[in-house]
Parts: sequence; structure tokens; C-alpha cells
Amino acid sequence: MSTTHEDTEEQNLAYNVFARACVSRGTLEHVTGRWGGLTLGALHEGSMRFNELRRRVDGVSEKMLSQTLHALERDGLVHREAQPTNPPRVDYELTPLGREVAERLMTLIQFVEGRMDDVLAARERYDARRGAR
Repeated sequence: MSTTHEDTEEQNLAYNVFARACVSRGTLEHVTGRWGGLTLGALHEGSMRFNELRRRVDGVSEKMLSQTLHALERDGLVHREAQPTNPPRVDYELTPLGREVAERLMTLIQFVEGRMDDVLAARERYDARRGAR
């Protein structure tokens, strides 16, 4: 049985997102899930308060944004800074790791936005084929 370069590379990785029990799956889910990706993308623009983020990530509920921020903070992607003011002020910003992830994510977001005409045309073709049956 021959071993390919990809097989060798996969064996040398400490984490393998394709393995069911690998802890990296959770982080990938946090980053690529709808609210995680949009939150990271919004914070790529700069530090924001909770309600600013909620307005920027149109459609996210307060509960989902809170859960998303907690998960991203736990993964070391977002930093939460509570100011000792009255009323309390809490700002969220990307950590250096979070910025690196968000930059890659923004490349994907921009690519998808730039190719939406192709996606919409593909959907129309698909729907036309399905409707013809």
C-alpha cells in the first residue's frame, strides 16, 4: 500500500478536523457558522460594543450574539473589554489570532459576494431543471 504526500501530511498534524473526536471541529464550527462568521467579519472592521455588533450583524438575536461572542472569546478569537464606567461599557475586538482568521474569512466573503451572479444563475438553471420534471 503506497502512502501519498497528503496521507503523510495528515498523519503529522496534531489535529485533524475530519476526525469525529477532534477538538478542532468545534472551533471550525464557531468560525464558519452563520453568526460566528458574520461576527468575525463585523469585528474585522474594528472594535464594537454589543449593540453596535447586533445592528451590524442584521438578524442575529441578542441571545445568539451573546452565545457566539462567548464561544469566540473562549477560542481566543475575540477579546472582551469591560470598562469600569457607569453604566458599564463592554467592547469586543479581535485578538491577533482572531484577526488572522477574520482576514481569511473576509477573503472568502468577498469572493462569494463577487461571484453571486454566477451562483444566482446556477440556482436558476437548477430550479428550471427541477421544475421541468
